Amino acid sequence: MSTPLLEVDHLNIAFGTRTVITDLSFSIAPGETLGLVGESGSGKSATSLALLRLLPPNARVTGAITFAGQRLDTLPEAGIRRLRGSAFAMIFQEPMTALNPVLRVGDQIAEALRAHAPRLSRTEVRRRVLAAMDEVALPDPETRLRDYPHQFSGGQRQRILIAMALVHRPRLVIADEPTTALDVTVQAQILTLLSDLRRSHGLSMLFISHDLAVVSQIADRVAVLQHGCLIEQAATAELFRAPQNPYTRQLLASAPTMHTDRSQPLATLR
Repeated sequence: MSTPLLEVDHLNIAFGTRTVITDLSFSIAPGETLGLVGESGSGKSATSLALLRLLPPNARVTGAITFAGQRLDTLPEAGIRRLRGSAFAMIFQEPMTALNPVLRVGDQIAEALRAHAPRLSRTEVRRRVLAAMDEVALPDPETRLRDYPHQFSGGQRQRILIAMALVHRPRLVIADEPTTALDVTVQAQILTLLSDLRRSHGLSMLFISHDLAVVSQIADRVAVLQHGCLIEQAATAELFRAPQNPYTRQLLASAPTMHTDRSQPLATLR
């Protein structure tokens, strides 16, 4: 078995007297996608922000986070800044709040590039921006790099965020609910794009979602959170075929399928 790219060991996160993550441990191998699932409020996004050291100052975080053999939780702030966006990056949940509405999209991708490569020439920056836009299948990059976020569709804005995350060729991408606000057709396109990019770049990915159907299409393994605790972790096919925890079974039963009996109510989570 290969050495994990990311190891999270006994992670705990609290805000004041409220604990949101308790004793969470998991790992991600090179080239692997781990799906982190759970209902709203289970601690998924807090976990992703802890990995990137982006939680607010009032958060109390303990435990070890190791990336490529290097402890992230003990790195000085300057050290984590050098890695954040270059060695690992994040695709945020809502493009219209993650993107700056008053900056052209080409400038925003260029800003992500210059943050870790300030000495690149303007010509090289433009070349890489166009290449990043082309890689995520944005139409007519030469023209559209001068457009603003509101001039793109929801799916195209999500592709812009993906381009910004991948412009430095990171080894790990954290995707926080990247398909939540999209219709099912565009969801499928984004999932296909992420799968293709993962294969072409050898990416590892932490894919965060409350949608088990989406996770089943992209993850190699699935970890299930309930109230901040990891209650089950298994290979995707195994977890969907024979979930061991009652909460996981409830999660699966609460999602309608083509075979769901419409005369019966869906399962509810307790």
